[in-house]
Amino acid sequence: MRTTVGIIGAGPAGLLLARLLRGAGIDSVVLESRDRAHVEHRQRAGILEQGTVDVLRAAGAGERMDREGLRHDGIELRFARRRHRVDFPGLTGGRSVMVYAQTEVCRDLIALQTKEGGPLLFEAEALAVEGADTDAPRVRFRHAGREDVLECSYVAGCDGFWGVARKAVPASLSRVFERTYPYAWLGILADVAPSHDELVYARHDRGFALLSMRSPSVSRLYLQVPAGTEAGQWNDEDVWAELERRFATADGWRLERGPITQKSVTPMRSYVHEPMRYGRLFLAGDAAHIVPPTGAKGLNLAVGDVVTLARALAHEKETGSPELLDAYSETCLRRVWQAERFSCDMTTLLHRAPDATAFDDRLQLARLERIASSRAAGTDLAEAYTGFPVG
Repeated sequence: MRTTVGIIGAGPAGLLLARLLRGAGIDSVVLESRDRAHVEHRQRAGILEQGTVDVLRAAGAGERMDREGLRHDGIELRFARRRHRVDFPGLTGGRSVMVYAQTEVCRDLIALQTKEGGPLLFEAEALAVEGADTDAPRVRFRHAGREDVLECSYVAGCDGFWGVARKAVPASLSRVFERTYPYAWLGILADVAPSHDELVYARHDRGFALLSMRSPSVSRLYLQVPAGTEAGQWNDEDVWAELERRFATADGWRLERGPITQKSVTPMRSYVHEPMRYGRLFLAGDAAHIVPPTGAKGLNLAVGDVVTLARALAHEKETGSPELLDAYSETCLRRVWQAERFSCDMTTLLHRAPDATAFDDRLQLARLERIASSRAAGTDLAEAYTGFPVG
């Protein structure tokens, strides 16, 4: 099998890249190790930055998002039993975010790819990337019970943190930067209408809590728990009681309860692999970087990566110049590190460390007071949350 761009992974990064390349007249093949049902149902991020929304619309993948997604013009910060709203459009010149689950983004892109795009092979396990430093890289993969080879001009590693693409970068060239946080998120899905019309980020002496949503009738909520916690350690009554404690306000705001349909625990970590390019192999999304979910940056960073890569490949096709391809890693990493900085800032601003002192607590509250009282500080948060420029 032969193509111009071999794409490993049919998450949002790989699928969107295939879509963008099709628009530029560049052929591709997408290899995905899981079956279609798994890809279309795995729960992941749900907040799309303004730039991500714009890219999906331009790629012809925004129709259902615009119909069913929930536009949000701000978030609410809660601390010391008080509430403060951060007004995104007012602070950023009109930008907002969209609540639209990653599962839905994948469904939309899969539908477009199977109808209009190039080959998309499910249950096609990539085994190795070979010859990345040559003009003819190859992806060895297993599909339908036999091994095959995908010969490419370029390989896009969109296969997540545990995929094979990053392993093709020699250890002598790799630089890894990471931080593991001493807490995790216990997340629930509940069949109950969200108790607030925008996301609520709550800082509490007992730990962080987040009120989010998947739809007008399904709530997504999170509790800070110690690292290593298992979802089964919390029963439903205890989850709701703890959420009520951490969201409590002086004005009597009320959290609505409902049947919990899913529980899971998300570890918290920051990770960056440099470089994001080796020869004709380009890493994108979780294959190159992980952010704690507090800043809602993971999916959006992946979109920024593949937009940058698609633009560089189109430039090379049109002009013969590899200039943008050569700059891919440096270009992406500027945005990645800003997102890492913001995600880390949001995490340490709102979570209580196990060894936190009274001094640490007062610093957190002072930082939150600054955001609530200073337009400049609020603008910095709003600009970062709604998205950093691509490129």
